[in-house]
Amino acid sequence: MLGPIRSLTALAAATSVAFAVPLAAIAAEPSLIRDAEIEHISRALAAPIFAAAGLNPTTVEIHIISDERVNAFVAHGQRVFLNTGLLLAVRDPLEIAGVIAHETGHIAGGHLARTQQALQAATTQSILAFILGAAAIAGGVGGDAGVGVLLGGRQAAESSLLRYSRAQESSADQAALTLLNKAGYSSRGLISFMELMAQQEGLIEARQDPYLRSHPMFPERISALRERAAAGAQEKPLSPEIADGFARMQAKIIGFTQPLGAVLRSYPVSDRSVPARYARAIADHRLGRLDEAITEMNAILAINASDAYALELRGQILLESGRVADAIADYTKATALAPKEPLIRVGLASALLATDDPKRAPAAIEALKTSLDQERDNGDAWRQLALAFNRAGDDGQAALASAEQYLLGGAPKEAQRFAEQALRRLTQGSPGYLRAQDIKRAVESR
Repeated sequence: MLGPIRSLTALAAATSVAFAVPLAAIAAEPSLIRDAEIEHISRALAAPIFAAAGLNPTTVEIHIISDERVNAFVAHGQRVFLNTGLLLAVRDPLEIAGVIAHETGHIAGGHLARTQQALQAATTQSILAFILGAAAIAGGVGGDAGVGVLLGGRQAAESSLLRYSRAQESSADQAALTLLNKAGYSSRGLISFMELMAQQEGLIEARQDPYLRSHPMFPERISALRERAAAGAQEKPLSPEIADGFARMQAKIIGFTQPLGAVLRSYPVSDRSVPARYARAIADHRLGRLDEAITEMNAILAINASDAYALELRGQILLESGRVADAIADYTKATALAPKEPLIRVGLASALLATDDPKRAPAAIEALKTSLDQERDNGDAWRQLALAFNRAGDDGQAALASAEQYLLGGAPKEAQRFAEQALRRLTQGSPGYLRAQDIKRAVESR
């Protein structure tokens, strides 16, 4: 994930142990990442905006891309993509809200549908390549091939997917003001973000972020926004959850992607704040300095022992350092404190399976089933569920979970093969048997 980063675990890092990948690699190649805390903060910030647009906040997906460039876009239905470069460039959570409101304006305005002809090539060569490539990686299917698919579609995405007309950009800007006002957010975040982008317009083309190259000139947009925002609307203060979570989110990204020297420049040892300790703990963990990392995490949890995301992060550090029993304890507490976070349950299952103890398999199966009830399209959860059933001696359910994994990952032949295995091993007419039949038929009908 960032997801904690097990949390930042890149999808491009599908390995036998979920999320056990050095996060330094995330900054090198763009890829989708998962992190329970970052996704939670992003959803909390975006939900009022989606609701203001008449969208169901639970159906609009937010995806985080490990890319240092300042960029955001919408694609493939109600999907909002945010680069880590954007999340680090903004200086205030209201700036993120402004960007999300702008992108939501594209969704609510039907801009993707209206430019369907122009985007048709992009849909074929980049959107599907990106989404399906990520799904293949998430499902543990052909990791290297999946990365190739993702990166292969990148140039096309920049040249067509991210380029909207000036009229649509202006429309999205104005829609963003309306949505921010309805959601109770100040419009100053949107304007200050535009001002930040305007500072880059003087850069040579090769150095500009794609957000600039694909959008009209910022001075005219800022002027139009200021004129309308002058009347303004009363804003409600940001909740402590969002304000504090924003600082932790940035610290987490920096800790996982920057070298120790850069981390310490941003968060010197003299800084005893929770975000600073977060960043230093992650950097220490990446360098194998377990004692130092745990000391920082213990200090955070001494302030709030019920901090589910800090418990998750400490659990990840402990798990990846071989202290499995202690990791299970932290993940168990985190799951109890944040029962609606499916990624934390996947982390708990990873720790349980890391014991290689068949007696732990039922608990891992329960955690993974609950996680998949909350988020069915998590390929890594299906992969781990197959492992858990296999360890429990239930070959039929293991085959069915693998079929689900490969179906989600865009590998129909493998999905069919495992579905047929499941049909041979499961009781005829059982729910699992019927699901295996559905998967087999779905593949055969393609």
